[in-house]
Amino acid sequence: MKLLVATRNPHKLDEILAILVLPGLQMLSMRDFPDLPEVVEDGETFAANAAKKARLLSQATGLWAMGDDSGLEVAALDGEPGVYSARYAGEPVNYAANNAKLLARLAGQPNRRARFRCVLALAEPGGLCRTLEGRCEGTITEAPRGSHGFGYDPLFVPDGDTLTFAEMPASAKNGRSHRALALRQAATDWLPLLAATDH
Repeated sequence: MKLLVATRNPHKLDEILAILVLPGLQMLSMRDFPDLPEVVEDGETFAANAAKKARLLSQATGLWAMGDDSGLEVAALDGEPGVYSARYAGEPVNYAANNAKLLARLAGQPNRRARFRCVLALAEPGGLCRTLEGRCEGTITEAPRGSHGFGYDPLFVPDGDTLTFAEMPASAKNGRSHRALALRQAATDWLPLLAATDH
């Protein structure tokens, strides 16, 4: 069985490979197909972006493809940065700049509630696409803490913990993150579909 993961982000790919371990499944990424075009993430929702990536790459390669779109939603900012999480501070993607902008926007704000969301989409070559979602609730710190992870991990403390994702080892983060929750659900819901497919 082959599954194409719609990403060139090595951090994201590492997380997916560490969590989505399915017997007999060969995981490929866009790095295995250097001629594939970048998919413009112009959807208004995480689900729209994830489905677009999965569908386009499945059509281009003839393989089953999994796309994901994820990001941070901050309550006091009416859901910002949301679908613009990766490029919150502009192009090119700069994690430190994104974090600095978020902290500046939250300066003096007592409400630090936030959630990470991850929507996964599974597309088959025939065009059918399924989606599911994982969420992780938490709070935003006053300053970055920790050196692990990527993105907003240095600012996000999940509910029930005192450490940011960036202060946790990967195994701890992968036990509770939004992406981990979505991937575990994918393993349960989608493994039978992949196992029944001769590809």
